[in-house]
Amino acid sequence: MERVGISQKNLGILSGIDPSVASSRINHYATGRHVPNFSMLEKMAKVLKLPVAFFYTPDDDLARLLISYHQLPGRAKKELARTSDRLLAAAKD
Repeated sequence: MERVGISQKNLGILSGIDPSVASSRINHYATGRHVPNFSMLEKMAKVLKLPVAFFYTPDDDLARLLISYHQLPGRAKKELARTSDRLLAAAKD
């Protein structure tokens, strides 16, 4: 988790995990040894300022789009959705 400016231990603590096991629990999640439940993913997403859907996509491009969309203000989200609709329509032609 260092890439996003927060240690695994701090992510765990800020997500409500007991400090004595926070680092190892997040490490187990990161390595796939254990899978966090949806509630824990919601907490981690809030700490990391990410949409929960980010954790579920294997597609790097979609992950980038999810992050961008999540960070946009409301009006820009609507414009992005309209742009997406136009691109999709043009691709079908």
